[in-house]
Amino acid sequence: MKLTDISKEELETMNYDDIAYIILNENKKAEKINVLFKSVCDALNLSEAEYEAKIADFFELLTTDKRFIMLEDGSWDLRELHNPEVIIDDEDDEETILIDSEDSIEEPDNSEEEDIFYDADNEDDLPDDDLEDLVVIDVDEEEANN
Repeated sequence: MKLTDISKEELETMNYDDIAYIILNENKKAEKINVLFKSVCDALNLSEAEYEAKIADFFELLTTDKRFIMLEDGSWDLRELHNPEVIIDDEDDEETILIDSEDSIEEPDNSEEEDIFYDADNEDDLPDDDLEDLVVIDVDEEEANN
């Protein structure tokens, strides 16, 4: 669907994010938020005052709509046009796991894991209590004895 194929009346009933989706899909390139919203405003024949009053709401709308993604340079594009790769680098392992967004996470086989748990019931392993000889003294009681 192209923006030019939509009637003025139908455009006025559409949400800003739907119009932005059509614009980005039609242009096939990422846009800065101010340029994108200006295109939306031009399509709806909104004034400069309306543009300034509603751009913050438009930004919030894009951030909550899962169809859009903010790129590293601050521009916005359609999420479907970007295939993110996730790199997990575990410092303990020598392997780096590369995950495609459509693949599942595969954990490396650590068959030689250390047993980090110990039996707390063995009293020989427990530390000595350095505070067992301490006595709590009430300040008022101490003053009365002096």
